[in-house]
Amino acid sequence: MTSALISVVIALLAVSLGGCASSPASSFYRLKPDVTLTTMGTAVPLYVVVNTVTIPALVDRPQIVVSLADNQVQPEEFQRWAEPLKGNIQRTIAGDLAVLLGSEHVSVFGADSSGLPTWRVRVDIMQFDSVLGDMATIEALWTIWPPSPAAPIFGHTLAHEHVQGQAYDALVAAHDRALGSVSRDVAAAIVKSLSR
Repeated sequence: MTSALISVVIALLAVSLGGCASSPASSFYRLKPDVTLTTMGTAVPLYVVVNTVTIPALVDRPQIVVSLADNQVQPEEFQRWAEPLKGNIQRTIAGDLAVLLGSEHVSVFGADSSGLPTWRVRVDIMQFDSVLGDMATIEALWTIWPPSPAAPIFGHTLAHEHVQGQAYDALVAAHDRALGSVSRDVAAAIVKSLSR
């Protein structure tokens, strides 16, 4: 009787280990500043803080969420963000703005600006749409608070970037470029405000 029990336990163990071995490995992705960006005009030593970014609850999860036909979406269990998407977007925009403005003083923290005027930026992502092999779309509302007493500057960016391939890394790269468009609009508004 004990040999039959041992055989059953071994068989169950083999089946359970076999099931684990066949699960696909997860892949992890991160957004990064758009490498195609260049400084807009003359670099100015501005202090800029990118505040917390908001994103739709639909994409505020570890899995990359892709859009399928019509109104259907699908979280991809094995295609994941390497870190929380909100923070990754915030740091990506800060990196983009540092290049566009030619400033080493762009951060996501309220760092000490040694008394120099500080610009504050808030970005609300209204749409973060991913269609694998087709298009990455980002719609953002943004607000810039210049150093007082200037009034806030409000803006809107809708960016569509083609996905160059069928892989998830191509989809993420398209989102990098779309965020670059958001950052470009924010930087242009800051530069325009400086010239007044």
